[in-house]
Amino acid sequence: MRIVVVGGGVMGLAAAWQLTRRGERPIVLERFGRGHHEGASHGETRNYNNAYGDDHYLDLLALAREGWDALGAPDGEPLLRLHGLVSHGSGAALGAAKAAPLAGLADALRARGIPAELLDGAEAARRWPGMRFEDTVLHSPDAGVARAAAALRELDRRIVAAGGEVRWNTRVTEIAPDADGVDVVTDAGVLRADVVVATVGAWTEKLLGGGADGALGIRLPRLRVTEETPAHFTPTVPGPWPSFNHFVTPGTQPANVYGMPTPGEGVKVGFHGIGDEIDPDRRPHLPVLQRELREYVREWFPGLDPDSAVPISCTYTTTPDEAFVLDRVGRVVVGAGFSGQGFKFAPGVGATLADLALDPATLAAPAFRLAR
Repeated sequence: MRIVVVGGGVMGLAAAWQLTRRGERPIVLERFGRGHHEGASHGETRNYNNAYGDDHYLDLLALAREGWDALGAPDGEPLLRLHGLVSHGSGAALGAAKAAPLAGLADALRARGIPAELLDGAEAARRWPGMRFEDTVLHSPDAGVARAAAALRELDRRIVAAGGEVRWNTRVTEIAPDADGVDVVTDAGVLRADVVVATVGAWTEKLLGGGADGALGIRLPRLRVTEETPAHFTPTVPGPWPSFNHFVTPGTQPANVYGMPTPGEGVKVGFHGIGDEIDPDRRPHLPVLQRELREYVREWFPGLDPDSAVPISCTYTTTPDEAFVLDRVGRVVVGAGFSGQGFKFAPGVGATLADLALDPATLAAPAFRLAR
């Protein structure tokens, strides 16, 4: 079977790698060059956050963990740094439709055999003196950081080593399925495929939806594309620094807060999913809400210098309920809408997309399927 993966961010590379593990030799087409900063996958770190209570996320997390472990330690260091995660606050967790008590998240993790402990805020502050906490803190020691840039390099390497291809600087302008296959139209010519896996992030609606000439007209949920600008801050205490979530009470901060240590850059702190809505082809690369972010750090991080912010930029492509899209329509498999929380799930997403590509009878979890 000839499978073409359109989009060479972490999801497309993970899907292609998982296809090679199943004996396939996919071709990945990516419109930008290796290491580009135009999408959502660049940078050194992503939060490896396991603070989920829903079965469909915990199932996907388990599948992802198998993939992360299989990727190993390509440069002598594992792709996951499991230095722990602390979550606090009474607001809604990522991916949750309503606030879930931290005790409920702890129970859900323990039921899966994932270590979790509840601490009071004073004990948490003793362990992590650079931070302040609300009353109850969920500590997940089997969490931390995914080494994002290193993961992209290793996925690329493994695809090529297994006989696949990754073609950088190759823009796809149209995906045109028919009864016998799919034409993938690029600036360099047309490729013929049996199945296409489309993981194009912020460009999903333009390529697959109904808003552009030649688009497929797949019925997608509303995909809100935003530019998000977290920042790295310089520590003023030695740590240790865990990864973290602050599920804030609505109205007290602009949005939930997440972050993690990034060696050599500082501690990343960001508001979740409140950047300006943008056209990805006209992205301004301008930081927003930096004053509010500095004030948040001043209040909640006594161990960071709030005036040392170095903003960074990425895109979110967010569905209305923040659930991913993992589905197949005819000969096109869609992976989209990762809503700023997808990177840690990438090997599991890749496995799901690979299964969808190889077997049209495969179904992802109901929460991830397109409306019919």
